[in-house]
Amino acid sequence: MNQFHKESSQQALGTDEVLSGLLTSEKSLPAKLFYDKRGSELFDEICRLDEYYQTRTELWILKHYLPEIISAVGSGVQLVEYGSGSSLKTRILLQALGDLVSYLPIDISGEYLNEVVQRLREQFPFLNILPVSADYTKPFLLPNLVPGSGIRRVFFFPGSTLGNLDEPEAIGLLKRTRRLAGPDGGLLIGIDLKKDRTILEAAYNDSRGVTAAFNKNILHRLNTEMGANFSLSEFRHHAYYNEPCGRIEMHLVSLRPQTVTIAGSDVFFREGEMIHTENSYKYTPEEFEELAARADFLSKKSWVDPEQRFAVYYLS
Repeated sequence: MNQFHKESSQQALGTDEVLSGLLTSEKSLPAKLFYDKRGSELFDEICRLDEYYQTRTELWILKHYLPEIISAVGSGVQLVEYGSGSSLKTRILLQALGDLVSYLPIDISGEYLNEVVQRLREQFPFLNILPVSADYTKPFLLPNLVPGSGIRRVFFFPGSTLGNLDEPEAIGLLKRTRRLAGPDGGLLIGIDLKKDRTILEAAYNDSRGVTAAFNKNILHRLNTEMGANFSLSEFRHHAYYNEPCGRIEMHLVSLRPQTVTIAGSDVFFREGEMIHTENSYKYTPEEFEELAARADFLSKKSWVDPEQRFAVYYLS
C-alpha cells in the first residue's frame, strides 16, 4: 500500500500538547484526538442520527445538484479528500467522475483509513487509491503531479469540518490547500450555515447520547494511550451555541472536585470545571466567501438546500 507522510495514531497524541491544554486556567484538548478507530466509528453513527441534519442535507445537495457539481469539478482530476472517514459522500463523486485519475483519502486514524480503503478498492477495483495517513491541519506531503500531464488536483472537504478551526487556522489550511491545488485546481467544500440555535444545539445533544459518547471517547483514548486515569462517569457532555462567536462549543464538565494523573502529571479539576474539546463555526454565505477570499480562493459556484441549512461551494 502506497502511503505518504505516515503518521500513527500514537504520534498524533502528543503528551506535551495534551498537558499544555489541561494545565491552563481554561482547559482544552485538541479536537483531532476524537478520531481514533472508535471515535471515527462513533462519528459515523452521529451522521445517521435524526438530529444531525448536516450529513443528510449535504448528501441531498450532492445528489440533487450532481451534474452541476461534476461540471464545476471538471475532467482529468486527482481528487484529494480531507478527513475522509468512511468516504460516504465521496462515493457519489467517485461513481460520477468517470475519468478520475486517482483518489487520495486523508485521515488521521490510519487503522480506520485502511479498513475504508480496502472496501473502496472492492467497490472501485480500477480506481487508483492512494491513502494518506496524516493530520491535514499541519503540513504534509502529497505525490507530485507529472508536469505537462494535464492532471488537475481538486480537494474535497465535506461535512463542514472547516468550522472546527478558528479563523487563523481555517485561513492557514485554505492557503495550504490553494498551494497544493495549484493554479488549475480547486476545492469542493461543505459549509454549515447559521440558523436557529434550537436546530444547532439539538444536532450536538442527540437524544441517544451518541455525541456524548463521542466526546467522552477522547478521555478513554487518553486512558488507553497515555496511561491517564479519567473516570468517564465523572464527566458530563455539554454543547451549546455561542451566538456572539457564531459557533457551537463542546465541553466535558467535571461533576466533582477530582485529580487526574496523565503521563506522571497531576491535573486538578474543580466541580463544574470544563474541558473545551471542540468548536464548530457556522457561517453566513457572505462570511464564508470573505474567508475564502482571504486565502486567495474565488467562489465559482455554490449550492444550498431549500431550507438554507447547508451549502456546498466550489472554489478556484
